[in-house]
Amino acid sequence: METSEVRRHVTQTIERARSAAAARRARADEARRDFAVFLETIAVPVMRQVAGALKAQSYSFTVFTPSDGVRLMSDRAQQDFIELSLDTSGDEPRVIGRVSRERGRRLIETERPVAEAPVAALTDEDVLKFVVKELEPFVER
Repeated sequence: METSEVRRHVTQTIERARSAAAARRARADEARRDFAVFLETIAVPVMRQVAGALKAQSYSFTVFTPSDGVRLMSDRAQQDFIELSLDTSGDEPRVIGRVSRERGRRLIETERPVAEAPVAALTDEDVLKFVVKELEPFVER
């Protein structure tokens, strides 16, 4: 094989990789902007409503809003929480729900997308559906 042919293939590969990385960074930046709006207008209000409904049923949960997400945490156990954050590590940024709960001495942690929709397309219904499904182990006692 000719050296020039090898160089051409390597150069094309480098250009494709750079282009793909730039596109991925642009998608991640857009998702971060969308996520900030999502937190303010959808996720935090829904989590606060869920916390209020839980308190009315004698389950004490508090909503925390760190800069990179929102967390609904049990007042009884620090390790019991449902958290929403942005995951930009893949090709398409997604809102990820992370759930942590203590079972005796074990800590069970799971992570999954809130919905398969892009960040800008998520609704309060998507968040509520995710949260109430993940709440089941916390309220089954």
